[in-house]
Amino acid sequence: MNLAAVHDFFLGLQASIVAALERLDGGAFRADAWTRAEGGGGVSRLLEGGKLFERAGVNFSRVQGASLPPSATAARPQLAGRAWEAMGVSLVLHPENPYVPTVHMNVRCFAAGDAWWFGGGMDLTPYYGFEEDARHFHATCRSAVGDALHPKFKRWCDEYFYLKHRQEPRGLGGIFFDDLNEPDFESCFALVRSVGEYFVPAYAPIVERRCATPFGERERDFQAYRRGRYVEFNLVYDRGTLFGLQSGGRTEAILMSLPPRVAWRYDWRPQVGTPEARLYSDFLKPRDWV
Repeated sequence: MNLAAVHDFFLGLQASIVAALERLDGGAFRADAWTRAEGGGGVSRLLEGGKLFERAGVNFSRVQGASLPPSATAARPQLAGRAWEAMGVSLVLHPENPYVPTVHMNVRCFAAGDAWWFGGGMDLTPYYGFEEDARHFHATCRSAVGDALHPKFKRWCDEYFYLKHRQEPRGLGGIFFDDLNEPDFESCFALVRSVGEYFVPAYAPIVERRCATPFGERERDFQAYRRGRYVEFNLVYDRGTLFGLQSGGRTEAILMSLPPRVAWRYDWRPQVGTPEARLYSDFLKPRDWV
């Protein structure tokens, strides 16, 4: 279990993704280093009010604690009371242009005593759907994890990023996995490295295709409404958010994933035949895109 190698990879991954996003946006990310009283710390990289990104956050953290919080021990009661360590890179990008989708990616490693596991994935949340973008994103996700694992990790993503109280997917999915500890540490670490390295190839071409698409207040209003679903999921269901808050993590870094502009409407429905309605009918449903 070479945690030092994992730490070095995650730091390098954060730096390489930030560099790629700065090339896309033209603006510079600020760096905010922080420490945690219970142990560890991290670096939050943030861009707000950019030419492309209304808010973009790319976090690295490596933290330790004396006892795992409830969100981590619910499925592992045998680990309750153990000292633990967690590290990873997590990002959420909220572009201003509604035709450019929001995206999330996370890769992480947990260790508690001699137990360890990896998790991660990436998923796309468009406001206006394009089949070309969906096929590209899912095909790149398949390349990241391989043909054998992709169906399982895609299904896991579809089931995880689902708002049960709305009976509605958050977006059009991608890949997701957790509790990965077989067949061995090096194999699992290699898979996580691949997911992290495939993120920019999965997302950047979509940004480049859509970033110059004209938009107005109608599209911005719909984007703000759909972002409400993003907020609901992150605050109600997301395991990473719950773990961060329960373990005494840095609130600013944890909630950096929330969009800067968001809205809710009472019992709103899109008009039949509109591009907004097509998002629901054609994209917010599990589908084999590749």
